[in-house]
Amino acid sequence: MENPTFEVNLELLDNYKFAIDFGEFGEIITDEPEPLGAGEGPNPSRLLAAATANCLAASLMFAIRKYKGDPGKVTATVKGHLERVDGRWRVTSMDVDLRLGNSAAKLEKLDRVLAQFEDFCVVTQSVRSGIEVNVHVRDQDGTGLVLPDNCDDQT
Repeated sequence: MENPTFEVNLELLDNYKFAIDFGEFGEIITDEPEPLGAGEGPNPSRLLAAATANCLAASLMFAIRKYKGDPGKVTATVKGHLERVDGRWRVTSMDVDLRLGNSAAKLEKLDRVLAQFEDFCVVTQSVRSGIEVNVHVRDQDGTGLVLPDNCDDQT
């Protein structure tokens, strides 16, 4: 890793709407849904879910490519679950469904890939101490791939 620190700048625009400046990567607008905000952008919970799913998808691709495999067009869907904890809303779990663009039969050493790809994901491993993250991997045919016992979830 070149530089283990990073910076993101936020500026309140109105009510609960913020401009988030990622520097050379541009800017996005976030907002809380109604009734607090106007819902003019994703809220922080959605950004957390997107970051988790994105990191897992990239880690899966990295692990497959490490063994010279072609993951094809990888897609991810993440569902966040909110619950009241001590009277306050909290993200208590996320379900991440990763789908490979190729058949599992075309990927060598897939068992090794599935055993290690989650460990490469900085975001997931960082949030897991407070948020349950369930991961499911499917190939292009929708076949669920069994994750090894050392992972948190079985498909």
